[in-house]
Order: sequence, then structure tokens, then C-alpha cells
Amino acid sequence: MIALEPWLRARRTEGRKLLIPYLMGGMGDDWVESLQAVAAAGADAVEVGIPFSDPMIDGPVIQRAGLHALDRGATPARVVDDVAAAAPGVPIAVMTYYNIVFRAGHRRMARSLAAAGIGAAILPDLPLEVLDPWAREADAAGVATVLLVAPSTPEDRVGRICERSRGFVYAVAHMGVTGERETLGHDTEDVVRRIRGATDTPVCVGVGVSTAGQARAACEVADGVVVGSALVRRLLEGGGPEAAADFVGELRAALDAG
Repeated sequence: MIALEPWLRARRTEGRKLLIPYLMGGMGDDWVESLQAVAAAGADAVEVGIPFSDPMIDGPVIQRAGLHALDRGATPARVVDDVAAAAPGVPIAVMTYYNIVFRAGHRRMARSLAAAGIGAAILPDLPLEVLDPWAREADAAGVATVLLVAPSTPEDRVGRICERSRGFVYAVAHMGVTGERETLGHDTEDVVRRIRGATDTPVCVGVGVSTAGQARAACEVADGVVVGSALVRRLLEGGGPEAAADFVGELRAALDAG
């Protein structure tokens, strides 16, 4: 396992802006090749979605990818096994929903992620107030639990979220579901500023970051970006690993130039 937070901190110390692309696990026969391709193209870590039938924070593109993966027979165990076999050489954070974790059991899920070399998990529908049963098992297994701060998050809650978040703090650029946007959220700078006031943990902006220019703009205030729908759309349109690598390479070049 590559531990997510030390890895990201080391790259930040080097002056590198962090790039975390998102892929939906199991969405195509070549999804593992796409995972390997984006890692080779300059991703600092990769977020891998475990498909779920009722994805409350995911927009149309990610929903479509998840349903396609489920139709193809994707399961949490199969996605985790695929990640283990891929050995992409960068940290992996899975993103899914608490029903899947609850069904598997906290300890079983945390240990299965760790055994597969997966160093982090993002569970957007698991509130801070009931996080501890999962987080204790995740901590014991060495799996970081990444938490989200949104534009609507009250100030006192920002501090508590940042105190508990591991790996990085996920700064939500837009209220609403994931998806490509023409512009960054006007609250992005404020969200990042409030997180910075509460923690030194790396801060990455996601939800709506869609282009190289937006990624560069977000990284003027944040340590990095998470880019999902824009990449997944290219794969749904038949782009394959080469198109995924080209897009991630474009993002990497923009961040490095900025």
C-alpha cells in the first residue's frame, strides 16, 4: 500500500500541484488499462468509484458509468481485486456509499481495501457524527478516510471535519451533484481559505473541475484538483486508455506550467 497523505504531502513540498483523476471501477473491459494509463500520464493519485445503485452526489455522467458497470456485473470485491491486480504505482482512494461499507462490515471492508493496496476511502453520505465506527477500523487498517467541505459547511463544522479528515480534505467547488461546469464555483476560493485556516492537510478541489484552465485556476488557491466527469465522459464516448492518458497529460501539463 502507498499511504495517501504522506505521498501527497511529499509532492506538495516539492512544489508540485496535485492531480487526482476519477475513474468508475468496472465500467468497461479496459478500465484497468485506463487506470494504469492515467497513473502513467501524471496522476498523483487516482480516485476509483465503486458503483452503487443510488449515488446521491453523482451527476448524470458518473451515474451512467456506474449503471453501466453494474450492468456488466461489477461488484465491490471485483473492483477492489482489479485495483490490486493493476498495481498502478500511485495511491488509490475508492469512492463509494455507506450502504456498501455497512453491508460488508467495517472491519472486513477496511481490511480488504488495505490488502488490495488501496490507501483511502471517500464516503460522502457518512456524516461526521456517525463516522467513528468506520473510521476506527479504517485507521487500524491504515486506510485514510477523506472528508468533504462544501460551500454551505458551517465554520465550526469545517474545523471538526478537517481535524478528522485523512489523506486530503476534499473542497467541494459547487453545491449539487458532480458534473462538468463552464466555470469554477464562485465559492471555491472561500472554501479553500476556510479549510486552510483549520488544517495543514493537503486541500484538493473537486465537483465541477472540467478543463485544464479550471484545474490551473483552482490550484492558484488549492494544493490540487480532483477531475471526474470530464474524464469519465471521454471513456463513455469510447475514448479508451489512450484518450484518458491524453486528457490527464493535458491537465498535468497545465498544472506544471502554472
